This record gives sequence, C-alpha cells and structure tokens, in this order.
Amino acid sequence: MTLRLILAFVIGFLASSLIGVFLVPYLRRIKAGQSIREDGPKWHMSKSGTPTMGGVMFIAAVAIVCLTVGFHSMLEGYYGHIFCLVFALVFGAIGFLDDYEKLKKKQNLGLRAWQKFLLQLIAAMVFIYLMRSFGYVTSDVYVPFFNVSFHLGDVLYTILAAFVITGTVNAVNLTDGIDGLAAGTSIPVCIFFVAVTILWQRGDISVGVFASGLAGGLLGFLLYNFNPAKIFMGDTGSLFLGGAIAAMAFAYDMPLILVTLGIMYIIETLSDIIQVGYFKLTHGKRVFKMAPFHHHLEMGGWLGKKWKEKEIFALFVTVTIVFAVISFIGVYHRF
Repeated sequence: MTLRLILAFVIGFLASSLIGVFLVPYLRRIKAGQSIREDGPKWHMSKSGTPTMGGVMFIAAVAIVCLTVGFHSMLEGYYGHIFCLVFALVFGAIGFLDDYEKLKKKQNLGLRAWQKFLLQLIAAMVFIYLMRSFGYVTSDVYVPFFNVSFHLGDVLYTILAAFVITGTVNAVNLTDGIDGLAAGTSIPVCIFFVAVTILWQRGDISVGVFASGLAGGLLGFLLYNFNPAKIFMGDTGSLFLGGAIAAMAFAYDMPLILVTLGIMYIIETLSDIIQVGYFKLTHGKRVFKMAPFHHHLEMGGWLGKKWKEKEIFALFVTVTIVFAVISFIGVYHRF
C-alpha cells in the first residue's frame, strides 16, 4: 500500500514538472497572459501577462496517476479516485470557461458569478448522487474529534453537501491570489488524506492514490509557480483543486473535517465576506485594507508590516500543516 502511494506522488511530481517544461513556453507563445486586478496591490501589475491556465500541469499529472498507479484499484473494483478525478475535472472545465472568457476579453472578468455558481451547484448535486449510489456517501454526518455520527436525512444532507462543495471550491479559488499560495496550502491537505489512508489500512486506497498524485503534481507545479511565478494556475487549476479537495472529503465521508483542515481557506473566505458586508453596512468603511486576507497582509495589515509573498506563503503553509496534524488527531480513532 505505502509503496503505491509513494509511487503515485513521484509520478505526479515528475509528470507535472515535465509538462511544465513544454507548457510554460507554449502559453507564452500564444499570449495566454493573466490580466491583473487594477484595484489590487500596485506591485502586482508587474505580473500582468504572466501565462495562466497552468493548472493543466497538475490536472494532467493526477489523471496520469489515476490511470497508472490507480489501475490496480480499478481491477479490485474500487473507483474512488476516478470519481474524485471526474468531479474535479468538471470544476476545472468551469474554470477553463472562466479563464477563456478572461483571455478573450483581455481583462480580469470571466463568467458571471451566477453562471459559475449554477454550474458548480449542478456538479455538486450530481456528484453526491453518484457517490451515494456507489456507497461512498451516506446521509450520516461524521463529527471529527467527538468520533460520533448523526443521521441528517437525504434532503438536509444534500443541502449541506452542496453548501460545503461550492464553499470549498470558491474558498480555494480565493486563496489563489499570490504566487504559490493555493498550491502550497493545498499540499498538506492532500498529504492528510494520504495519511488517513495509511492509518485506516482499509482495502480501498484509491482516494489515497488520488491525493498522493495530486500532492506530487502540486509540488511539480510549484517549481514554476513559486515566487516569482513563471505561470499561474488560473481558475482552471483553482476550481479543479477546490473540487478535488471537496471530493476527497466526501469520498471519505467526513466533510466536516474541512472546518479544521481547510482553516486557511475559511479565513480567506470569511475575510472577503466580512469586508463586503461591512463595506455595505457602513457605506464605504473597511475592516481589512484589502480582501482576501493575504492581500491585507501584503498591504500592511493592522500592524503596518507589509508582508512579502514568500512570507505569506510560509505562514499559510505552516498554519495548514499544524491544522492538518490536528485534523489527523481528530479522526485517528474513527475506525
């Protein structure tokens, strides 16, 4: 088992990093450059024109892992990794449409918010239906740390699932705001799912293969996305990544673990919600210098220190590692 999980990571890393060798110059050649928000930090304007849609690197890498290392699981009748891959690909396709619209219009505006939300909601409902049909998901909600479950009922569970999935996808998307941040923050999340696969020692390791392959793919992507970034993942990558993380949580039937495991995603999302809500209530006042939270740190925060991108990367990754360990403790006695 452990050997297959390590192999998935290695193949994911090698595939992603090798794809980048060809993808980065190709995207530059076709001028698939990212437009930067004009209301963002002024120093970000120097990033304008950096190739986007680089998420294709780790998307292709994890697909290769699923069809090679994961083939043995399919022979055994386990398809968790394929469900996660297909689900994440649907969200990646939504992100691709968004990126394409941005490139076509040559500005940082893609699909309308309601269009993205509707597509994401439909994808979430279909995914939950399929996972329930194949026995991966029940209407019981597992509560980490307390090691108890309670029955929610089909309707309420479906509503909760749709909320968690769309929330996770968009939270990861918000985190993708500076070089390497979304990828770096998501690697410990993926490794958490690999760790519980090893811990529980169950016959089905397919989701662990997916998680390990994605972690390797993200590390390969970071070779090009770490500050100063040569390529951005774009919505193609960030929506795929959010879909993948939500899919793994549901494939292990423990969506509530994302409350601790995805702490930095939650902070990013809450900062955005608080900023918009307070701005409207006070007719122009702000809680943060800029939302999401990583931009607040960049612009001086409350203490006046302007955090560098590498410092924010280190902070987010470190906090996520700590909460991944806490999350692991929270599910240690599940089985």
